[in-house]
This record gives sequence, C-alpha cells and structure tokens, in this order.
Amino acid sequence: MNIELPDLPFDVDSLEPYISAETVKYHYLKHHKGYVDKAKKFIAGTSLADLSVEEIISKTREDDNAKKIYNSTAQIWNHNLYWHSMKKHGGGSPEGALLAQIEKDFNTLEKFQEEFKKCGLAEFGSGYVWLLFLEGKLRIISDTDAKIPVQDLNQAILNMDVWEHAYYIDYRNERGKYIDIFLKYLINWDHAASRFNSLIN
Repeated sequence: MNIELPDLPFDVDSLEPYISAETVKYHYLKHHKGYVDKAKKFIAGTSLADLSVEEIISKTREDDNAKKIYNSTAQIWNHNLYWHSMKKHGGGSPEGALLAQIEKDFNTLEKFQEEFKKCGLAEFGSGYVWLLFLEGKLRIISDTDAKIPVQDLNQAILNMDVWEHAYYIDYRNERGKYIDIFLKYLINWDHAASRFNSLIN
C-alpha cells in the first residue's frame, strides 16, 4: 500500500508554548494515525489498495458507497496540509507574490486575518478553515468534517484544523484564542507561498 503515516515536519515540542507537545502527540498519533489505520483497513484487497491518497480521494469523493474510504483518506490529506501550515517561529507576514495577492483580494493582511478568524469562529462543528486559490482569487472558506472544498487539491494553499482535538487541551473552548495564536505565531507562510507560486508560475 502507498498509504503511510508521514513524519511530522517539525519536532513534537517545536510549537510550544503555543501548541503543546501533548496536543501534537495526541493529535498526530491518535487522530492522524487513526485515519491512516482505518484507510488501510478499508482499501485492503480492493482496486484502491495501490493508489496514492490523492488518487483515492479523487475516485471516492462522489461515491456514496465509499464514504468511509473518502473520509479517512481526506483526513489523512487534510492533516498532512495542516502540519505543513504551521512551523516554529511562524506567523508574521508572507512576502512576494502571495502577499501581493492577499493585498489585492483582502486589501490588507490585517483584513485577511480578520476574515480568516471570522470564518473559523463561524464553523459550527468540526472542520477546517481553508485558504484557496480559485479562478485567480484567494478565498477563505470553512468546510465540515473531512470535506475538501476543491477538486484540484493543489488549489488549497493552507488550512487550519478547528476540530476540538486540535486546541482543546491547550485552549479549552476558546477557539478564537487558538485562531489568534495560529495567525500570529504559527502560520507557515513559506509553505503557503510555495504552494501558491506553483499555481501561478
């Protein structure tokens, strides 16, 4: 099988004091790994067994009979992007083409941050907040559970997990505080810029 639990792009304690090592280990080894284990079980012995996560997502997202497979593999991909959307000494401001696009579409970085937080707070249950590049414009949207809101996964520039297990140990029910911390201290603009630049070049 091609589905495996990828290494984290940072040490488990790298995001402290903003996200604790306890949260990262619990999130990564219980939730992320749990989706990997489920996906491998679901696809064993099927025509999907030798496909990549991305290929399985594409083949199952519209198939009502494969919801368990889609949800598990989508959550693997969502978590992969989430980990890369953060880094030690993150936050600050993007540079270059991504910053120019943010200023074009949101007027200022501060307006982007306000809209991103508003979107994250408005997501009623579990899900993700996404920064997407669609039809030449950056868009912020949220979606529930495992759903990925684009057909072309490359259009997802970054995401933020707003399932409670992403922040509850550290922030309890203060999702807004978690979002503020993500934007100010953790967001990985370098990785986001790399994904954005691959779409415009």
